[in-house]
Amino acid sequence: MIRFLLNDTEIRLTEAGPGDTLLDFLRLGRGLTGTKEGCAEGDCGACTVLVGRLHGDALVYEPVNACIRFLASCHRCHVVTIEHLRGQDGGLHPIQRAMVDHHGSQCGFCTPGFVMALYGLWMANPDPDAVQVETALQGNLCRCTGYAPIIRAALAAAQAGGQLQDFLTVERDSVRAKLSAIPAGAEVSRGDERAILPADSDALALALLDHPKASIVAGATDVGLWVTKQMRAISPAIFIGHLLKGIEITADEIRIQAGVTYSEFLPVIREHLPQAEDYIQRIGGWQVRNAGTIGGNIANGSPIGETPPLLIALGARIVLRRGDVRRELPLEDFFIEYGRQDRAEGEFLETVVIPKPGRALVAAYKVSKRQASDISAVAAGFCIRVEGGVIADARVAFGGMAGTPSRARAAESALTGQPFAAAGFEAAALAVRGDFAPLSDFRASADYRRAVAGNLFRRFWLEHGGGDIPVRLDRAVGG
Repeated sequence: MIRFLLNDTEIRLTEAGPGDTLLDFLRLGRGLTGTKEGCAEGDCGACTVLVGRLHGDALVYEPVNACIRFLASCHRCHVVTIEHLRGQDGGLHPIQRAMVDHHGSQCGFCTPGFVMALYGLWMANPDPDAVQVETALQGNLCRCTGYAPIIRAALAAAQAGGQLQDFLTVERDSVRAKLSAIPAGAEVSRGDERAILPADSDALALALLDHPKASIVAGATDVGLWVTKQMRAISPAIFIGHLLKGIEITADEIRIQAGVTYSEFLPVIREHLPQAEDYIQRIGGWQVRNAGTIGGNIANGSPIGETPPLLIALGARIVLRRGDVRRELPLEDFFIEYGRQDRAEGEFLETVVIPKPGRALVAAYKVSKRQASDISAVAAGFCIRVEGGVIADARVAFGGMAGTPSRARAAESALTGQPFAAAGFEAAALAVRGDFAPLSDFRASADYRRAVAGNLFRRFWLEHGGGDIPVRLDRAVGG
């Protein structure tokens, strides 16, 4: 049985399939049609709902995409839909009132999703600026308003305040107690289909020994599309989005467990790798970053996954676990060839270990057709150590340039031992053309990718060589 709270009602389901989506349950099962289906791939935001989940002693609410959120993963959560919003007087919520007053809705189809994303921002950041509002709305698309009225509405709602009197604040302790009373582990099935939610990481290890070919589902930002777009069966599925949330910071390393989401990782980035904050904020939209996990981005082995190039450049290692046996290997060795990783049946990615860069120069770049909420054509991570004006070590990794995320060995050699000067980076920009034989696809041609890779070396020099190149913005959702 899976149990969760839907608005003010507890839901208990003894029958459900692992591929059942929260969106279908809301619309078809409960008649809550304010949550819309637009893209069915987590791109347009029309299906945005708030999901509250226990995070230690805290109850955290975040906007997520209901279209690729599997129903089974809502176990022990509080799902809040547009129908549940209300003001203190029982009328419109301050976000809804601001959208009316500032003409933030025209055809209205996308409006509930915008309201729910803005509601999440209103609760998390009571005093956002326009850039932070834009960041919160990266995952919401509107074809009518041009966004300016929606941004004005968000700023007006923040000025109106009222967060401390909001029902989610007033009722938080009660909701936390109800969720805490629900057992952490669960299982649900329908016919031969089976969804398993292990109570902890040890139970996960045992479940994978029993079901070594099971689909491992964390944030479902990728697996969700297997179901909604490719109509693939994922049973048996083991859901782990509620597990592996640990973060440990030591003098030399950052250790994060694989279930840490992009949003959960962001404070660590801000403190220890601020050069990559803008890069992380461009991964998907806010809803995707609230669901997608660092471990999932690595484990699916995509050549255009955003986190591996940066992590490889930093010299990250990963810990894989099968039963009670663990092994550690450099992240770059995990990727063998397209579609193939060094992970045995029944084995799962447990921990990512990131050496702190110290005084090294770090950068992460993403080139895509859209600024936000788009898949990379080329992604790159740089970690350059300079001693006495000479490049002592250079690690540069790319995604989108080969069948796996890979280091640019020839370009690294062109930099290592050379003076930290424009000439060395120009040589690396030419050498990187020999490192990869990229493909042409609908995102970019091979020639474009080669040109971009070379230009990223030139960009790195412009940013770090003493010039004043304003290329980054503060896009912090949480202030």
